[in-house]
Amino acid sequence: MTVCEAPGKVYLFGEHAVVYGEPAVPAAVERRATVRVEPREDDHVRVEAEDLTLDGFTVEYAGGTGDRPDVDVPTPLVEAAMGYVDAAVEQARDAADAPDAGFDITVESDIPLGAGLGSSAAVVVAGIDAATRALGERLDRRELAERAYRAEFEVQDGQASRADTFCSTMGGAVRVEGDDCEPIDAPNLPFVVGFDGGAGDTGELVAGVRALREEHGFAADTVESIGDLVREGEALLADADPEKPPSSELLAGLGELMDFNHGLLAALGVSARSLDAMVWAARDAGAHGAKLTGAGGGGCVVALDASDATETALSFTQGCEEAFRAELATEGVRVVEA
Repeated sequence: MTVCEAPGKVYLFGEHAVVYGEPAVPAAVERRATVRVEPREDDHVRVEAEDLTLDGFTVEYAGGTGDRPDVDVPTPLVEAAMGYVDAAVEQARDAADAPDAGFDITVESDIPLGAGLGSSAAVVVAGIDAATRALGERLDRRELAERAYRAEFEVQDGQASRADTFCSTMGGAVRVEGDDCEPIDAPNLPFVVGFDGGAGDTGELVAGVRALREEHGFAADTVESIGDLVREGEALLADADPEKPPSSELLAGLGELMDFNHGLLAALGVSARSLDAMVWAARDAGAHGAKLTGAGGGGCVVALDASDATETALSFTQGCEEAFRAELATEGVRVVEA
């Protein structure tokens, strides 16, 4: 059996704008998806995912992964979970030149689904890495990130960014601008995450921003403004010592930009009442800055605060289901068992 795990991520800045070629800076966090893969003698694929839905599910099907299994689980949940597993299987088969390879796959994750923390990217990255290794093929990280991006691109109907999968593969903080992806140095920032228990529809939210951008010049300007603040944030990180704890000046500067970024995202219509409430609760508790992370519409916010105040405040905020600290994951995808 081969077991790999990959981290989720938060966005310091840049979600949505990254779709239009603006830069973004996501950072990997220590919430991980774990994928266990065992090759089979036949071409069947058996997937067990106990914690990807409320009740979990186990499915088995033969041949190509294009046909969705018939199981007693709400269709959207199966589509969401199985679409990414299917795409990871196809990428692994292609990489290993084994089109008829079958697998027993177990997926576990402590990353909330669809909440803006990169759960699908982590599953895809860990799945491709585990499956290719199980077939005797080891991919370098750049190829792994590229194949994971292709998988997400297929499932998300061409609306995927390279940001999530590259960040999950490499770990740490990364900079993404179009097809250009590079790790960047960053200190261990004190992330606090609030989760409202929900999830936005990424495709619908991306389409909404696209429609606004095409209809209104000021919406296009808003997207460009997000890119401008990302560049300012990059400059702050470039001047910081990644080996030392972040200074109060750095946290204040990054936090101010995060606040601006949330306001711009809200202007584009991708925030939600629960997200705004958590953002303001974090700020009122003394966080250096706070913003939604991911596509929006529900899900998570991320704040910067080294104290316990923000986590405590979020835990008492109406609409916040869970609050937790999320350490920077300096290591990306990794092999647990080979």
